Amino acid sequence: MQSLFGGMYKDKTVLVTGHTGFKGSWLVYWLKHMGANVIGYSLEAPTTPNHIALLDLDIVSIMGDIRDLETLDKTFATYQPDIVFHLAAQALVRPSYSNPIETYETNVIGTLKVFEVCRKYQVKAIVNITSDKAYENREWIWGYRENDPMGGYDPYSASKGCADLLANSYRNSYFNIQEYKKSHQTLLATCRAGNVIGGGDWAQDRLITDIMLSVSQGKKVSIRNPKATRPWQHVLESLSGYLHVGQKLLEEKVEFAEAWNFGPSDEGSICVEEVVLHVKQHWDKIDYEINRDPNQLHEANLLKLDCSKAHIKLHWKDVWDSEKTFEKTVKWYKAFYEKNEILTKEDLETYIADAKKKNIEWSQS
Repeated sequence: MQSLFGGMYKDKTVLVTGHTGFKGSWLVYWLKHMGANVIGYSLEAPTTPNHIALLDLDIVSIMGDIRDLETLDKTFATYQPDIVFHLAAQALVRPSYSNPIETYETNVIGTLKVFEVCRKYQVKAIVNITSDKAYENREWIWGYRENDPMGGYDPYSASKGCADLLANSYRNSYFNIQEYKKSHQTLLATCRAGNVIGGGDWAQDRLITDIMLSVSQGKKVSIRNPKATRPWQHVLESLSGYLHVGQKLLEEKVEFAEAWNFGPSDEGSICVEEVVLHVKQHWDKIDYEINRDPNQLHEANLLKLDCSKAHIKLHWKDVWDSEKTFEKTVKWYKAFYEKNEILTKEDLETYIADAKKKNIEWSQS
């Protein structure tokens, strides 16, 4: 596994903010198995159970808030990371309505403080993770491109749009590629992904999590917005994109210090009710009911990314289609709830093997 991504992560010191979250836990697991020296910086995992605890990884794990500049500074001074993957965020739409101040403080000011310590300690590469929801959503049928305007209806989406604008500002000012190796040593890229799913996610208000929790308790899952369409992809798809961008930045290829979309092919954009029917094929105990609440908070109905840039410039593409994604996700939870087994290792190894079969660039030795 250490030869993946050109062997670039072996022996590198990699700091991941938000490592106790769903996506962050999968990322540190993959990095550790590629031989990286992994430093995690995050709040305590927000749920019990949680994926990071189940993995029981031998990494440096620092419990800290990205809004706490003093602790951030001390961490960077101690470990001097080569690259930072910034995932820490208040990542949920509905809680952002009830706690907008925390959402903006975390997602905007927290990101600002991460960039500042990266600048102070001359981190070589920053991969800043925002969201597909950072785009100004016009509910149109084609995918958003990296140069489309940022926006956001709800506080979460708007905060991610702000974080994206902040990253662009730093890329133009402090980390300008024309000044690279002259006035600074840092390359900054931003990555936006669609709805990621996979085993080990217990965050509230997420469709797959709601389904798996309900079936584990023998209950029907309540579906709020059955016709909402999202680009569903396995968590490993987005992470392969982030890691590929990080590889290019560590190789000092300035042309990759830009914004990048990572999403599934068109067949991966499926409405919520269809998703439930897909996952039900892999666990017959799943049952659901439609609960249309006329007073429910606004969430976008249609959202899709155009990933042409990643396909052409990075030679990145998704490995698993939607059916494989749903199958792998459901089997992870089914194994956990019925057999107390963790399939993370098996899923990662299968994903890499399938990427090799497709001759995807990052997977080739």
